[in-house]
Amino acid sequence: MTVLPSLISPVLALTPAAVSWTPKVGLVMVLANVIAIAIGKATIQKPNEGLALPNNSFFGGFGHGAMLATTSLGHILGIGAIQGLAAQGLL
Repeated sequence: MTVLPSLISPVLALTPAAVSWTPKVGLVMVLANVIAIAIGKATIQKPNEGLALPNNSFFGGFGHGAMLATTSLGHILGIGAIQGLAAQGLL
């Protein structure tokens, strides 16, 4: 059983430290989602396919699928940006 801790400690040393929420972190996530929505608006061929959202003018004509896809991409971009900026000491 002494082998197990020696295998886990190098892996734990590679994991990034958790970033606590601050307004700067929230702003980075919002900006990442806005960028992802802009990318989706430019590239999704049928953004209004499927179920409609309650107010089409507010959501840019996206359906549920397109909005879920773009905000999912935004969160992936956001967590990468947050972790990268935190590693640089900027957050």
